[in-house]
Amino acid sequence: MSPDPTGKNEKKSGDNRPWTDVLREYSPFLTLGFQLAAAVVVFFLLGAWLDARWDTSPWLKLAGLLLGSIGGFVKFFTTIARFERKEHERGKKD
Repeated sequence: MSPDPTGKNEKKSGDNRPWTDVLREYSPFLTLGFQLAAAVVVFFLLGAWLDARWDTSPWLKLAGLLLGSIGGFVKFFTTIARFERKEHERGKKD
């Protein structure tokens, strides 16, 4: 597909902001999946290491999995809420 020389199809969403501003605004969402997965994996591995060290298997693995899941979801939902607030404030300005 070749670029439109007239520029008519460039902004289909009706948004007049440059694409770099849009990308900068949405960049926190590009890492949300990684942050959630990393929190779960890191806390699970920490629990596994502590289980091996103190011979408490599988309890600290499960605690790490639960703690990582809760922490990851809290981060996920606070990021979503912050984005919703920004969108709501921008809607009031327009």
